[in-house]
Amino acid sequence: MIFYLIVLLAIGALAWIRFAPSDPAVWHVDPKVTTDQDLATGVRRLIPGGEGSLQALHSIILETPRTEVLAGAPSEGHVTYVTRSQWMGFPDYATLQLADDKVELWSRQRFGQADLGVNKARVEGWLSELNAEP
Repeated sequence: MIFYLIVLLAIGALAWIRFAPSDPAVWHVDPKVTTDQDLATGVRRLIPGGEGSLQALHSIILETPRTEVLAGAPSEGHVTYVTRSQWMGFPDYATLQLADDKVELWSRQRFGQADLGVNKARVEGWLSELNAEP
């Protein structure tokens, strides 16, 4: 009986992770990036290029599987995306904000204590594509 209760609780927890609503008031916030940082829960990056970089990154990010805009738009100079992992549906949030001639990017996880480098790898892929564009 206890085994079934544990299984039921585990299934409930996994369902919550996959279907938990993403509140823009919580996740669509100022990234407050002052320098490049690698964090246990994500990364922060300052990207040169201003509005052109913001528009290009927007296109690159939307090509990422299982990614959609949570709030904002490039025309507002502030946009937040949610990307879910393939199997478990864990959400990660990436926020871009135009700051003078730079773009602030903050990508972070929602659940857990460490993202095992997932956000860093994703952001490095986006930046590689950005730098490869003519």
